[in-house]
Amino acid sequence: MGQMVDLTSLGDPTRARILRLIRDSDDGRMLVGHLANALDLRQPTVSHHMKALREDGVVVREPDGRRVWYSIADDQAERVDALLGGERGASPPDLDRIVSDLAQRFRGVFGPETIRAKVVESYELLAAGSDSPLLASRTAAFAAARLNALQGAGARPSGTPTVLFVCVQNAGRSQIAAGILRQLAGDRVTVWTAGSAPVGDVRSSIVATLDEIGVPLGGEFPKPLTDDMVRAADVVITMGCGDACPIYPGRRYFDWELEDPVGKGPDRIRVIRDDIETRVRALLPEVLAQGDWQLAAQ
Repeated sequence: MGQMVDLTSLGDPTRARILRLIRDSDDGRMLVGHLANALDLRQPTVSHHMKALREDGVVVREPDGRRVWYSIADDQAERVDALLGGERGASPPDLDRIVSDLAQRFRGVFGPETIRAKVVESYELLAAGSDSPLLASRTAAFAAARLNALQGAGARPSGTPTVLFVCVQNAGRSQIAAGILRQLAGDRVTVWTAGSAPVGDVRSSIVATLDEIGVPLGGEFPKPLTDDMVRAADVVITMGCGDACPIYPGRRYFDWELEDPVGKGPDRIRVIRDDIETRVRALLPEVLAQGDWQLAAQ
């Protein structure tokens, strides 16, 4: 089992660039001198970063005579991939087209200025933490969800309750919980997810573990936690993200203490999945009862 490493501590953009250079090199390893040349930095500066990465267990040191190679630790490869994401597509997202489509969808609800502001902000939030080639479609989906949240917050109460699951990376625990709740509740509950420090993509190990029990994730992807999503939620469930979630009156908050599936093998992930499923099944009747109460109060 791999050492648990808090990759959210790698907020230094230089370290992210170092990891990308190592990961994308021909044989998956690089020398400090080569990294310094590629980054246009002094070798002592690069050595300082390498020492921090090595102490965190993210990279391993491989002496080769007088040279020292650095590569990404095998048990951290999946987490580094999640942090860095894939290659960015060649064409930038057509934000004007996204704004135009959403303006038609929300005609009579929001003006074009509000829609454009949400689209641009959503794009900037996603682009800051992801190199996904699907950034355009994800921007459209994220902006639409936030506009729905804004519309819902202004129209409370509603007969359909909304549950927001929040974890750190929005790539494991919260996605498992959301997938299972969607499967059990159907359109009786609106389900959202977010992360306090989201990564690029939902982990393939999570998708596979959910698929085993017939739960699809579809086009779900990690999203940052935003104020409008919290305001529009009826129930907010946090999972290991501390006090990152703002507190508003009228919402129910739960904090589930769950093991992080990142870096775990399939058998352990199944145990975590089953634990989450038990909690979701217990939560569902409470959420539906809250929705019935809201409907009766209208």
